[in-house]
Amino acid sequence: MNSVSRGVAAILAAGFACFASPLSAQTGDVKVGMITTLSGPGSGLGIDVRDGFALALKDLGGTLGGLKATVIEGDDQQKPDIAKQLADRMVERDEVDVVTGIIWSNLALALMPSLERAEVFFLSPNAGPSQLAGKQCNPFFFGVAYQNDGQHEAMGQHMQSQGIKRAYLMAPNYPAGKDALTGVKRFFKGEVVGEVYTAVGQLDYAAELAQLRAAAPDGVYIFYPGGMGINFVKQFEQAGLKGKVPLFGPGFSFSEDSLPAIGDAALGVMNTAQWSGDLDNPQNRKFVQGFEAAYNRLPSVYAAQAYDTALLLDSAVRKVGGNLADKDALRAALKAADFQSIRGDFKFNANHFPIQDYYLREVVKDGKGRLTNVIRGTVFEDHADPYAAECRM
Repeated sequence: MNSVSRGVAAILAAGFACFASPLSAQTGDVKVGMITTLSGPGSGLGIDVRDGFALALKDLGGTLGGLKATVIEGDDQQKPDIAKQLADRMVERDEVDVVTGIIWSNLALALMPSLERAEVFFLSPNAGPSQLAGKQCNPFFFGVAYQNDGQHEAMGQHMQSQGIKRAYLMAPNYPAGKDALTGVKRFFKGEVVGEVYTAVGQLDYAAELAQLRAAAPDGVYIFYPGGMGINFVKQFEQAGLKGKVPLFGPGFSFSEDSLPAIGDAALGVMNTAQWSGDLDNPQNRKFVQGFEAAYNRLPSVYAAQAYDTALLLDSAVRKVGGNLADKDALRAALKAADFQSIRGDFKFNANHFPIQDYYLREVVKDGKGRLTNVIRGTVFEDHADPYAAECRM
């Protein structure tokens, strides 16, 4: 935990008595279970989620909807069994009101049944598996970031518009990887000359890059978050493929948490996301400036999603007057999404997943020589996922 996070945690532990509203005295506090990946190759994603949520709480004076906020952290180590154990403990021992923080779709699927039985809301700041958007949609799940297919659908549309005829697709072999390539193929109508699923956590891609070179595609699309993406993009350049085969990806493979480690190998790569640091609205400017000041680094899409998750929860707690025991009212308040998202327009579909815009971004260097993303266009406006029609809530 860096100094800012330690400071926020300490302030939260102290109770923020000086900021507590009358609601606090009436109904107690809001307990948030923050289960995320804080160790291993995927830890950069979890650290950004934790820090983005903490920054929002700091901006909200340590409260959510006027109630004192307490955050209980747990490192899931990117393991489904650990995530489930943490969720069970936080529900039974700590009596948390909501759970958030999960990065990985397989972890989200693992702990959702327990949370539903306990009637505890799960506000996902990242994972958005297709199962929970469609037939397995759940009244206690809200996907605050996106449905997994979204960023990939947007790039599939961009590749189609760019005249790519023969595409090579790669992703890790887990639910979000399958969703990713399904999303690309939903809008890319050319020939897929290779569709490769690699092991989750794989860091050496020499064999796959040789196969990619032999296929000679017009473009390659990758979905590799965290350490997987860092290694792949660097090895792609080392293999001499940069500049010869156009590389495309989702925003979270070229997010600001990974770009410093990837280095100049990422320069010029086009990617798609529902948020960017240069989105011009007051909430986003405040978030970007606040994050950089607090943590001395640029915010990533993961940090942005976590910041919005806290703002959503703040709005819902306020809307129910702090009565967290009324689950139906709290669900309605969450679904109303009555907050100013740093993404701009934001609303939930019937399956509790966002309807939002998706942008085309390019990796560039800013005035300080740091790698970041800038918006080059809007691919989708008010885009909804394709699974909502299967949801019977």
